[in-house]
Amino acid sequence: MEVFGKMMQKGYIYKGLKPVYWCADCNTALAEAEIEYQDDPCYSIFVKFPISDSKGKFDDLGIDLSKAYVVIWTTTTWTLPGNLAICLGPNYEYTFVKVEDEESKSYGQYLLMAAELVSTVMEAVGIKKYSTIGNFLGSDLELIETNHPFMGRKSPVIVGDHVTLDSGTGCVHTAPGFGLEDFEVCNKYKGMFKIIVPVDAKGVLTEEAGDFAGLKTADANKAIAKRLEDDNTLLAMQKIVHPYPHCWRCHEPIIYRATDQWFCNVDMFKPETIKAIEEVKWIPEWGEERIKNMVNMRSDWCISRQRRWGVPIPILYCEDCGKVIVNDKTIKAISDMFRKESSDSWYSKDPSEFIPADVKCECGCGKFRKEMDIFDVWFDSGCTHAAVLQERPELSWPADLYLEGCDQYRGWFQSSLLTSVATTGKAPYKAVCTHGWVVDGKGEVMHKSKGNVVLPEEVISKYGADVLRLWVASLDFHNDVRVSPEMLKQLSEAYRKIRNTARFILGNLGNGSGFDPDTEMVALDKLSDIDKWALTRLDAVIEKVKASYESFDFYLAYHAIHSFCVVDMSNFYLDVVKDTLYCSAEKSEERKAVQTTMYIILDSLVKLIAPILTFTSDEIWKYMPHKSTDDLRGVPFNQMPEKTGVVLGAEFEAKWNKIHAVRDDVLKALEEKRSAGVIGKPIDADVTLYADEANYKELSAYPELAQAFSVSNVTVKNGADGEYKGSADGVSVTVEKAASEMCERCWSHDKSVGSDEKFPHLCARCAAVMKLDLG
Repeated sequence: MEVFGKMMQKGYIYKGLKPVYWCADCNTALAEAEIEYQDDPCYSIFVKFPISDSKGKFDDLGIDLSKAYVVIWTTTTWTLPGNLAICLGPNYEYTFVKVEDEESKSYGQYLLMAAELVSTVMEAVGIKKYSTIGNFLGSDLELIETNHPFMGRKSPVIVGDHVTLDSGTGCVHTAPGFGLEDFEVCNKYKGMFKIIVPVDAKGVLTEEAGDFAGLKTADANKAIAKRLEDDNTLLAMQKIVHPYPHCWRCHEPIIYRATDQWFCNVDMFKPETIKAIEEVKWIPEWGEERIKNMVNMRSDWCISRQRRWGVPIPILYCEDCGKVIVNDKTIKAISDMFRKESSDSWYSKDPSEFIPADVKCECGCGKFRKEMDIFDVWFDSGCTHAAVLQERPELSWPADLYLEGCDQYRGWFQSSLLTSVATTGKAPYKAVCTHGWVVDGKGEVMHKSKGNVVLPEEVISKYGADVLRLWVASLDFHNDVRVSPEMLKQLSEAYRKIRNTARFILGNLGNGSGFDPDTEMVALDKLSDIDKWALTRLDAVIEKVKASYESFDFYLAYHAIHSFCVVDMSNFYLDVVKDTLYCSAEKSEERKAVQTTMYIILDSLVKLIAPILTFTSDEIWKYMPHKSTDDLRGVPFNQMPEKTGVVLGAEFEAKWNKIHAVRDDVLKALEEKRSAGVIGKPIDADVTLYADEANYKELSAYPELAQAFSVSNVTVKNGADGEYKGSADGVSVTVEKAASEMCERCWSHDKSVGSDEKFPHLCARCAAVMKLDLG
């Protein structure tokens, strides 16, 4: 109510006669957002309007005016009784076509049409022999007169910039009661046309339609075509299929019909609206251009509807003079009543029961009647930003985000924008994000009848809610997204990879006496190179995931997290630190360094996955160790992770890139030997790397190779060729069964096995750990 009142006082609201979408079945006006287009079969017709007064324009051509016609084309035959003019493009060239086809009923006649469309029209109407005479600009023919084919009145030629040569004849049938462009172009000819609307609210032709009064529009199509054919003013008829607007409620075809309605003059604040659009973050970015074009192209907004129930338009009329009464007092009185008793009170009460007694019309009358039209529902929903955000103290205006389907650029996004800019000068939202729709695995719309519906409750029952959430996050939701049992099964495997990464870390932070991050954390500069490498990978993921969340690119966040868990963690880091976790002394510095690294990774990972894997993150949070500064109630009560800040430079990055490249070749060579039965596990192997001079110097300086490859021993040799040559330049690999005896504790083959008499089957490292544990 208050939004409408402000718009009314600013002069944006007016009542007037104007063509609007009209549903004869629902008996009401419709907004653009309430229109659905469907392909409809119909008959298009070419109609000849006899020229009655050429204003001397054709005198030099020697044309018999009794045989001269202007040809129009229309797909809505029923609108012809409303024809008042024929509109030409002022800058297009027009010509007469002389029909020389003796088989045609139009033989010997002269048909005026756009020169550019002659061949197209002649082919469409089946005339094979013809010639053209004369050349005129549309502006030269302004105000020549034709006779309406059956209404007994003149239809003058006018000009308008809306005329195109995309279809038809370039001569546009103009019925201002049935089309907005027709209405506007006729209004430019001040006082020349009296607008008629020869169709009533139920879609029945009125007395103004002459002989066709009483017919429904569909029936009128046939009757009018028959009349034109009998009078030889029907040049041709074609059956076509074209997109036609239908009502979103009853799905029946609608008509364009001029009626008295309440409108919002969008042009009055259109520049401010475009400016407001530019200050909003649109996700995806193309949304900005889309809504800009819609606002720029839109006409005045019809905000009234003729329905029996809805939010009433708070307009009063003076009982004596009929003047519209809207002011601060009436709006406040009506708003207060609605807050207390709902909008139903409008229908149950007389204005004298809620309008202050001191409210008078300019004529002095204090009695009023109510407007019985209701608001367009898009006006209702377009005011929610004010009704919710500005009314509730715990909320703030504008909204951080509006989220809806991409059809709402012409619906809720736009109606909210217009009401907000009209009343505040600003958009009601800081950001707008749109999504597509869910379709089946083949991209088809889901229907029960097709048997292709995937029910969320069935997915949750089989895989859990987090797999369903992961599926949503794994796709670019700005477009239509597919779902199928096969896709969900694949996602469940991806979910398991992420869950198992957290599970492994939890197990190694919780075993023994556990890990206390408040007292046992190792300083970052004391960590090993491989631990530091893991943290640099974590930092990259934190940066990527947070940026993806900020831009609503959840699928990028998912892929970054999944890749980190599978490639960086499971396939490498967590694999190569198992030896330290399982075999080093429980409280040794190297083991605590690995636990420190894993704790930082898990603490960050649980927060990064929380927006997507809500239940899984909550479960992890309950079992993982915490710092005293953590809010133990749950992940959402804590901040998103910050990067560790570990920076190791280009040399360090080059080193680990080299190790990874060689490791890929070593793993392939190990697999060949395992398949041949030479070795069992990688730890049963000794690896020799044969490298050229440059690689030899690099690789010889890396003590982490055996750990990185998960083998017992690595030897680097200068020159020669190994048995396996992979993709790493200048390096080849030979894998042999480990020569040394196996340590029964760590399973590594080491020369030091048996060096301690007390532990003859252990390597020196494991013997030292056992002594430490046993005291």
